[in-house]
Amino acid sequence: MPDTPTPTSAPREWRLAARPTGWPTAEDFELAGSEVPDLADGQVRVRNVVLSVDPYMRGRMSAAKSYAEPYAVGEAMTGGAVGVVEESRADGVEVGQHVLHALGWREVAVLDAAQARVVDVDAAPASAYLGVLGMTGLTAYAGLTRVAALREGDVVFVSGAAGAVGGAVGQIAKALGASRVVGSAGSPEKVRHLTKDLGFDAAFSYRDRPVRESLREAAPDGVDVYFDNVGGDHLEAAVGSLRRDGRIAVCGMISVYNDTEPAPGPRNLSRLIQTRGRIEGFLVGDHSDLAGEYAQRAAGWLADGSLSLRETTVDGFEHAVDAFLGVMRGENTGKMVVRL
Repeated sequence: MPDTPTPTSAPREWRLAARPTGWPTAEDFELAGSEVPDLADGQVRVRNVVLSVDPYMRGRMSAAKSYAEPYAVGEAMTGGAVGVVEESRADGVEVGQHVLHALGWREVAVLDAAQARVVDVDAAPASAYLGVLGMTGLTAYAGLTRVAALREGDVVFVSGAAGAVGGAVGQIAKALGASRVVGSAGSPEKVRHLTKDLGFDAAFSYRDRPVRESLREAAPDGVDVYFDNVGGDHLEAAVGSLRRDGRIAVCGMISVYNDTEPAPGPRNLSRLIQTRGRIEGFLVGDHSDLAGEYAQRAAGWLADGSLSLRETTVDGFEHAVDAFLGVMRGENTGKMVVRL
């Protein structure tokens, strides 16, 4: 069980100080003291022990209309977190229990108990509930099984494969019977990690040569499923390698998140006519009904070694922004978490 952080008299929170233009910088954020309100009936006070930083947060820093409300300038941001309950006025949630909730980016959170889920940190580390046992793993599972309708024997390609979702996609695809799993990453070390540690059949660095060339070499007979975390040249290469009735599940497009001008789309979409291919975007929140099914299967995969926990950890709440900027630069292998 992780150590409980020592309470401080003035809990801190990270606020959005300005909306980034292009790549975010440290100046776009502000570390400030927070006021902790008294609890109402049905609420809990939680001292966070581990926080999640994720690429989707970049979109919420913009005022543009999207699937989630943008962060408000001058106010604390939100995100996944696991913490220890310090005070409870809610039935079924006891002091000392760990809970998963969405009020990260702060040291102390007060929230309705209905917005938190008690987790067992003796069964798995607290951070696992932000990764393979949480939204990350469910995203991979929903994208593969429901959106891409993965079939046994499929050839699967996943971009951003050394990241949190990408690494889970590759392992889950193998566990579900994919005949070949190919991943792209940004360095030789990450490529080795994919093939040596995560069981990918092939992997390549997108920095070495055009993605379309590397993908053709790694999957010479084409791909049935592409799980997209990157967009751009990766999406175009996948369309070019798609087999008959191929499916593309679009989870993210990190390559364009910081663009100040609209990025050009794939130039070969006409191939979808020839292949009868399908592209579908998705949000994990639309597939929450799969959470119980995934949790049961993930527990088995963790037990038999089919699914492993890989994280990049940054220590210290004051370094949360550094961790987020690191994710945007691709500095993480597996899930990026901040340990308080």
